[in-house]
Amino acid sequence: MKNLFKSSKVFKLVLILATIMFTASQLYGQKLKPSVSGYTPVNGLKVYYEAYGEGKPLVLLHGAFMTIDMNWGQLIPELAKNRKVIAIELQGHGHTPFSERKLEYTTLAGDVKGVLDHLKIDKADIAGYSFGGAVAYQFAIQSPERLNKLVIISAAYKSTGWIPEVNNIFKEMKPDLFTNSPMQAAYDAVAPDKTKWTRFLEQMMANAGQPFDLGGSNISKISAPVLIIAGDNDGLDKAELAKTYKLLGGDISADLKPMPKSQLAIVPGQGHVSLMMDTATILNYLNSFLK
Repeated sequence: MKNLFKSSKVFKLVLILATIMFTASQLYGQKLKPSVSGYTPVNGLKVYYEAYGEGKPLVLLHGAFMTIDMNWGQLIPELAKNRKVIAIELQGHGHTPFSERKLEYTTLAGDVKGVLDHLKIDKADIAGYSFGGAVAYQFAIQSPERLNKLVIISAAYKSTGWIPEVNNIFKEMKPDLFTNSPMQAAYDAVAPDKTKWTRFLEQMMANAGQPFDLGGSNISKISAPVLIIAGDNDGLDKAELAKTYKLLGGDISADLKPMPKSQLAIVPGQGHVSLMMDTATILNYLNSFLK
């Protein structure tokens, strides 16, 4: 079992999965052009966003090392049919420039609030995948008055929410393993300063290797309805995920008590990357929960 998770094999697998996702986004990516796009000065950084469609606002937060296109390209055209979709690129990602500013979930969640302020949006639904899911959790904690509903896709609010093998990968990642990868190609295509690629990776990897915990007591205070979507083999510790759902008011007998406002969906036969690529399933859950 230990041999399976030796660095070289694991990193090669991670890059293969990233390649699959990148290729899919290029073949089946968004066909829409944003109705509005630009930068919002907030917290000492110019944060890039794109807006699509009209209707009730929905904010999309991408996973680590990703861009709007790579993460959400297949979903935006469908979501924008009856929603105002605001997709944000977090610190150092995509169009948003690299910054030596300390990478913290509180600051990133504050950036999201800053974009909403800039667009004069009082409240929104928030959906976050992986790294973006942790940011979404933090947004719910520190800006509850700005949140309608929350969707968390394959993400944890603490590092121990991942199985040990995943945390070991986070600790062992090195920038040179991403050299000439699809992720670097996506970065080079839109980053304002391509020379910051290695520093960006170092910053993100240092963050990933550090234990974090947004606090179970904080999660239990989230008053907005929350939908958690996870793959049955996506690297999340399912025992910890069940505890998270319980903190949100779930894991009861709905025959004896009212149905909780939050929901948990475990999608069978899906890993961390394949889950996000299962566009039809994700879209079905989003449309049902956010209606």
